[in-house]
Amino acid sequence: MLFVLAVIQFIQPDRNQSGQAAILDISRIYPVPESVQGILRESCYDCHSDNTRYPWYSFSQPAAWWVSSHIRKGKSELNFNQFGSYSARRQRSKLKSIASSIKDPTMPLPSYTLIHRNALLSAKDRQLILQWTAKMISRSPNK
Repeated sequence: MLFVLAVIQFIQPDRNQSGQAAILDISRIYPVPESVQGILRESCYDCHSDNTRYPWYSFSQPAAWWVSSHIRKGKSELNFNQFGSYSARRQRSKLKSIASSIKDPTMPLPSYTLIHRNALLSAKDRQLILQWTAKMISRSPNK
């Protein structure tokens, strides 16, 4: 068993770090106040962007596979760095989903905030995001 654990350490998933400027980022499509952008980067971008900040535990197996799986799933649902590639209808839908997941509150995931305490959203953070999404939804086309 110890041998297997040692061997799997050499099987690392690809890292989610594009290193490229995000020309389709949500902040290039919609005006995102710095306060909201800071919250999104701290609490959302690790799983919902093309550039993850990897914690220490994500470099050992099987945790690395688990983290990689969460990132893939998160990006398939919403990728802030690719927001501009979404149709107007999908952008509007994603903005509504962001608001809904903040209201519920289902995001950020409890399994993420358990270890990443800085990603917890305060009541003020939630209110800022909800106000911003409401404003952006009202501006977006109804297509």
